[in-house]
Amino acid sequence: MAEIAPSILAADFANIQRDVEMLNASQADYIHVDIMDGMFVPNISFGLPVCEAVYKHAKKPLDVHLMIEQPDRYLEAFKKAGAAGLTVHYEACPHLHRTIQHIKELGALPGVALNPHTPVEVLSEILGDVSLVLIMSVNPGFGGQKFIQNTYQKIAKLQALKEKFGYTFKIEVDGGVNLDNAPLLVKEGVNILVAGSFVFSSDNPLKTIADLKTS
Repeated sequence: MAEIAPSILAADFANIQRDVEMLNASQADYIHVDIMDGMFVPNISFGLPVCEAVYKHAKKPLDVHLMIEQPDRYLEAFKKAGAAGLTVHYEACPHLHRTIQHIKELGALPGVALNPHTPVEVLSEILGDVSLVLIMSVNPGFGGQKFIQNTYQKIAKLQALKEKFGYTFKIEVDGGVNLDNAPLLVKEGVNILVAGSFVFSSDNPLKTIADLKTS
């Protein structure tokens, strides 16, 4: 059974408290918070004030995904804004080991994310230091994109590395997740499913989360 991390990026920002309280009442395990700077990805989402607002009402841990350049500048600020976990992109961190260590020192769970074109093998020297590896199954920046089929192979490779060396990190996947592909993703080794528009655009988000949970 997978853990579920609905992405608040797909919520109604005019009713953010209502949507966070809905997630509190759901079977979701985390609230996924996508931070975009318009530089690392071609979109701007929201920053510290919205993260703080979500945290104020959240009863689930905040899974904060930093899709930003030079994330080291903001790690401490997002931890103070309520992040339980901080995930940075391999592609944005020239000194990834140092960044991961800083996240640990702040008391947050360290994660590293990979864009669709980046092979999992680049993480071979850091897998023993992270709590989470996030595989992007769409090109980051916009919600509602179509799932990239090669993701299954990437997850299988990552799971093989995890088993070979006895690592304990969780595998998270983000982008185009739905009830059709969720069971296949879990079968390949995914522990956490991120879903945004699929949850918030559904007629019954609580049921959709529950259905994903049992996939």
